[in-house]
Amino acid sequence: MRQYLAEFLGSIVFIYVILATGHPLAIGATLALVILITANISGGHMNPAVSVAMAAAGKLPVQELVPYCLAQIIGGLIALEIYKRFKL
Repeated sequence: MRQYLAEFLGSIVFIYVILATGHPLAIGATLALVILITANISGGHMNPAVSVAMAAAGKLPVQELVPYCLAQIIGGLIALEIYKRFKL
């Protein structure tokens, strides 16, 4: 359960920075930070495509794939809602 929460929260932060700044340096720094923070908890995927690749490579159990992807997608949608409601 912790790994799904890590992917969810990491995706929120990462997608929010993408939406709010659009600045490549900020996006890259945020992705690096989120991966570093979540790497020991969930593997630091933050992207359904990465999770699919990890499952295909045998580094993520296939039964974990759908919950990982759902956590990431829902996190992205929450980030979008936060951005739309609170943009300055």
